[in-house]
Amino acid sequence: RRFCKFCADKAAFIDYKDVKTLRSYLTERGKITPARMTGNCAKHQRALTTAIKRARNIALLPFVVK
Repeated sequence: RRFCKFCADKAAFIDYKDVKTLRSYLTERGKITPARMTGNCAKHQRALTTAIKRARNIALLPFVVK
């Protein structure tokens, strides 16, 4: 089983403005990668999903990649 990178780094919160980190949790089509593939715990997967959706809403990340 993979480990949660955010738990290992003792991350206080996931910043929606950190596009470089968020992009690594998206597929090449722009979809959010599931926790079973990334190894994130449920708490951090929810926070990651919220951060990605916020970044999409303020146009830092695309909704769809063509």
